[in-house]
Amino acid sequence: MGSAKKSSAARKARIEEMRRAEQARERRARILTIGAAVVVVGALVAGGVFLVRSQKDDSDSASNDKSAGRFVTGKDGVKKWEGTLARNHVTKSVSYPVTPPVGGDHHPVWMNCNGDVYTKEINNTNAVHSLEHGAVWVTYNSEAAEEDVDALAAKVRKTPYTLMSPVDGQKDPIMLSAWGHQRTVKGADDPAVDTFFAQFVQGQQTPEPGAACTGGLAE
Repeated sequence: MGSAKKSSAARKARIEEMRRAEQARERRARILTIGAAVVVVGALVAGGVFLVRSQKDDSDSASNDKSAGRFVTGKDGVKKWEGTLARNHVTKSVSYPVTPPVGGDHHPVWMNCNGDVYTKEINNTNAVHSLEHGAVWVTYNSEAAEEDVDALAAKVRKTPYTLMSPVDGQKDPIMLSAWGHQRTVKGADDPAVDTFFAQFVQGQQTPEPGAACTGGLAE
């Protein structure tokens, strides 16, 4: 009888010991689970902060060009940008101080400008890269006469280091732009067209003379 009682007490002791061991394992498992959750949440929070900051940086670079200055109009009617024109390569949109732009941060890939005529609006950041290579950019809006557009297109097609495209946001019907220079012309037969081409196609204003006007982006 005494032996049976001892056996029962020993069994209860073993069961109690097993129960305590199981409870200890459960506590360790809960601690590990909570720790892992804290790590995951911390990583998500850190990632979210990085994303927000990255989006803010993207927004800032997309809305601000580092160029500073203003146009000064010469006696010949050509407006010259007096100040700094940034030349950084960026892959985001850039808000330029003038339309069409005459320089500033731009896309790493230029628009083809070997007498290329585009019938739809092109990306400003690609066109500015073409200006950096010494191209003249002929632009027009919906108020330009069709015959002037056709005549200018014919001139551009036979002139290396030029390109042409519509820009609905510009204030005058027909405008000519080069790096740091711009002017308005009255029409395709305005003598200022030939003068501007002669002066600024691969002119002294070119930051990268001789750089390619082919092998870039086509419409």
